[in-house]
Amino acid sequence: MASETVAEPTTAPRSVDEHLSRIIEMISPLQSYDQSLLEAHGLPACEDVLSPIALPRFDNSAMDGYAVRRTDVEGASDESPIHLPVVGESAAGSAKPYALAPGTCLKIMTGAPMPAGADAVAPIEWTDGGRATVRIFTTPHPGQYVRRAGEDVWEGDLIVAEGVVLGPRHIGLLASVGRAQIRARPRPRVVVLSTGSELRDPGTGLGFDSIYDGNSFMLAAAARAAGAIAYRVGIVSDNPQDFSDALSDQLVRADVVVTSGGVSKGEYDVVKDVLSRLGTVEFCEVAMQPGKPQGFGRVGEDGTPIFTLPGNPVSAYISFEVFVAPALRRMMGRLPYRRPLVQATLTADVRSIPGRRQFVRAWFEVTARGATVSPVGGHGSHLVGDLARANALVVVAEDVTSLSAGEVAGVMVLDRDS
Repeated sequence: MASETVAEPTTAPRSVDEHLSRIIEMISPLQSYDQSLLEAHGLPACEDVLSPIALPRFDNSAMDGYAVRRTDVEGASDESPIHLPVVGESAAGSAKPYALAPGTCLKIMTGAPMPAGADAVAPIEWTDGGRATVRIFTTPHPGQYVRRAGEDVWEGDLIVAEGVVLGPRHIGLLASVGRAQIRARPRPRVVVLSTGSELRDPGTGLGFDSIYDGNSFMLAAAARAAGAIAYRVGIVSDNPQDFSDALSDQLVRADVVVTSGGVSKGEYDVVKDVLSRLGTVEFCEVAMQPGKPQGFGRVGEDGTPIFTLPGNPVSAYISFEVFVAPALRRMMGRLPYRRPLVQATLTADVRSIPGRRQFVRAWFEVTARGATVSPVGGHGSHLVGDLARANALVVVAEDVTSLSAGEVAGVMVLDRDS
């Protein structure tokens, strides 16, 4: 009887959307707490903030000049200037309360409180600049060059809504109303490890078969660009014990661990070898190019999320953008989790493998004629030079095998926040 060969069961690759959905389901936003304003920059507010004071707090001068009662300078002109005695001087931060008697004026600097009784400011350019007595040549309108209390913000106004990502303008407003802190989720602490006995740190010598470690620098920089705090651990050899020790040492300061390399099917794929024994990290193939081999799960007593990315630099970077960056945004409470696709016109043809989502390195730009995108370099996942020359990825759907020049394509723009 002839022997029968039984094929090993195969699992269909997981879609990009399915893999990302599983990751997002397992990731929770970090606990919020009060943070200093500069630390909170770039993070979503986790509270509504009502202004405790009005802005401006008091009526003040918008110009250097003289605070006047408008009726006292009615009809002033070059031919018939109005003469007024100057009863004092008021500068921002060193002023004292003044009450202006009829027929007098007060020399005033920008930002200084308006004296009681004054209803306008004559800029110094409209006067002769006198110190004891001043001649005024132009009549201001009622309220001219006066900043009224509360004209910008009233006490009790909502100035920052929960969920707003705190930019420089929000930080400035919060500081202006006296807030020193605001509740926000912290930046995730991302530990980055590269595995491979062939790797060397930049600045050191290379052996016959060694290469410089670019991945850990690239991924740490990508984590920072995503708003996280990055710790680059450096190179870990292909020895399983070395990897286990390095991982164990780093978990104490990690909200997320990101590794690159060691997740394929070779004999020296240390990451997959060590983590598969734990039973808490799942390795799979994702229907994408580049970046097919992926791993995600939890490690350590606290269940720290770990992403195991491919070792080829282009695969590692695109995997980070597609899977890790959305998870970091979720941890910070930022929406949307993934970068939105923009539409742009292709300047060249694009080919893709059926059944896989293709991420094509490209250059995106907006001109007077609209948005265009041009493929950059080849498809090889080792072509890091081409990756560095790109600022976007053309995203080709799984059921599309070609796009022609002139067609509109979905583009993930990399070098801008979203």
